[in-house]
Amino acid sequence: MAGFTRENILDTDIYCLTGEKFSLGRSNVEVVGQMLDAGVRLIQYREKTKKAGAKLEECRAIREMTREAGAAFIVNDDIDIAILVGADGVHVGQEDLPIEEVRRLVGPDMAIGLSTHTREQALDAARRGADYLGVGPIFKTNTKEDVADPVGLDHLEYVAGNLDVPFVAIGGIKEHNIGEVVKRGARCVALITEIVGETDIKGKIAALRNAIEAAKE
Repeated sequence: MAGFTRENILDTDIYCLTGEKFSLGRSNVEVVGQMLDAGVRLIQYREKTKKAGAKLEECRAIREMTREAGAAFIVNDDIDIAILVGADGVHVGQEDLPIEEVRRLVGPDMAIGLSTHTREQALDAARRGADYLGVGPIFKTNTKEDVADPVGLDHLEYVAGNLDVPFVAIGGIKEHNIGEVVKRGARCVALITEIVGETDIKGKIAALRNAIEAAKE
């Protein structure tokens, strides 16, 4: 697992997700290369529309790229592909296979993340053994078609103050509001369009990190 464990996979500041339809005509592989060049050390492959064979090919390439860069690699939803490419983690949603069944498939070492949108879901995910939680959407987002309503900063603050399980904040997070997310307790923040939709990905990531550090002062 290239040094990443179920316990430390979120030990970073920015969690980057792919989103090819927002990537200005660039491929997922090309965008991930730019993310890694910018020093990102946690990548999630999320692709809802491609055929399984195409997704497997991309994930194999990205797995090699992340391994060479010393970055962790997580696959969204496609548990079979995560297993085939030797990903460090898999991320599932509330309507996907239960965590317990995912664990039976992936074995004892792969990290399992679960999206949560309410206090009840967050508490349940922690109780059932999720290695980390996705908490959101914090703000309104149009990245997903079946997106839940925004949970807001108060919910984020509740999770940060009441749950011991690691979590990543996600949903509608941009350079202008990332500081508020950090101030409410998020140590790891996920972004999609704010990064993949930027012509200068390296510059955008540097600006986001500056905003994160400013919020900690």
